[in-house]
Amino acid sequence: MIVQYRVGFGKKDEVVEGPDDADVVVTVAAADAGIDPTVAFMQGKLKSTGSTAALFDLLRNGDAATAIKRLASRP
Repeated sequence: MIVQYRVGFGKKDEVVEGPDDADVVVTVAAADAGIDPTVAFMQGKLKSTGSTAALFDLLRNGDAATAIKRLASRP
């Protein structure tokens, strides 16, 4: 499974990790990056396109949380 993560800091200001042809694209605002990704998804603050089952695997194993925190802490 190929994943792309997008953390938005403002209009046209986002950090992207992963290829454009990813199976799952996870998008979250930087302001919401500190929230547990599962909670953010349930609150509608974390969006995804692609397979929901694959997203749930990423949320369960912690890969999404690790990537989002890394991208949100840009210098």
